[in-house]
Amino acid sequence: MNNVNLIGRITRDPEVRYGQQSGMAIARFSIAIDRGKDKDGKERGADFPNILCFGKAAENCEKYCYKGQLVGIIGRLQTGSYEKDGHKVYTTEVLADRIEYLEWGEKEDVDRMTPADTLNTRPSANDVPSGFSRLEEDIPF
Repeated sequence: MNNVNLIGRITRDPEVRYGQQSGMAIARFSIAIDRGKDKDGKERGADFPNILCFGKAAENCEKYCYKGQLVGIIGRLQTGSYEKDGHKVYTTEVLADRIEYLEWGEKEDVDRMTPADTLNTRPSANDVPSGFSRLEEDIPF
């Protein structure tokens, strides 16, 4: 079984490229995942896994993801290697099957925020993400 579930903050705006032959969008970014505290109450630091996603998920990352945003990632681990200057370099990445946006906000608005504002961004109950509409009628149950 190869299944990964992560929650963390995006460390930089996603880098999106398009495949030369397929034209498919490919997004690459990393998230910071807090390791918590040790038994003495000292911070243990953070992990910074690289995340890859493809197709529509990658296009959505380009539109909606921004540095500092809290996201949930569901995917799988992939390892690989390549040669660089005669040395073998090993890689580990998370291939995201699903990305959950745990904070909403317009990317353009975020560009004008300070880092402290970004960390405190929370959607209000009245915010409706683009592409969705608010139901004005009562639910009958």
